Amino acid sequence: MAIDIVPELLENIQRDFNTAINRNKKIQSIQKMIENGTATYREANEYAVEVGQELAKVFKKHIKSDVLPDGKMYYNIAERILNPTLSNNHVIVARVATEIQNQLNKSIGLGLKGIEPSVNQLRIESIINRITQEEVFDDVSWILQEPIVNFTQSVVDDTIKANVEFQGESGLSPQIVRTAHGNPTCDWCRSIAGVYKYPNTPADVFKRHDRCRCIVEYNPGEARKQDIWTKEWR
Repeated sequence: MAIDIVPELLENIQRDFNTAINRNKKIQSIQKMIENGTATYREANEYAVEVGQELAKVFKKHIKSDVLPDGKMYYNIAERILNPTLSNNHVIVARVATEIQNQLNKSIGLGLKGIEPSVNQLRIESIINRITQEEVFDDVSWILQEPIVNFTQSVVDDTIKANVEFQGESGLSPQIVRTAHGNPTCDWCRSIAGVYKYPNTPADVFKRHDRCRCIVEYNPGEARKQDIWTKEWR
């Protein structure tokens, strides 16, 4: 009877990931900024990159052809490992990004709670499907590296998108700022960089290619206005 490798493999991945997150100095620094109320979406993006890189490192350490049956990543193994680990990354980063959104809302007197996006299950499934196509896992192991970071970064982008759309539908005029970042930056990233006011926001603003480190930020602007006659704020 074949041995089920998933329980032990998943336990080792989760253990080492949690240890790495707790020891990561950059993550600790950003956590302090969040607690102090000084973090922005720029820090949220940096946080996501760190979380994604830590998971990618753990995957590289534990998942190799020689530990998989026949050296292949079968669907039932990929699904049981990637669904919980990537969903966990989503929860961790979405919680941080939403807390930052709450603080930004509060900073301009906006009495709205941040919207936490749903996990992008389609992206998880696309990673699972892609990684199970090759007969030898090592030939496709790169899928568990930069694409994992990209997936984790997208949680921040999804948080911004959800909150901008919600505020826009609430009658506000939120702004999105996308800054090209990298050395060098590609032509596409430079072309999409800029400041956009909802609803005039192209869908590409929230997209990113592998190894893209562009920064997508929410600009709260000024949500509160004072009536010059009654002196009341609205």
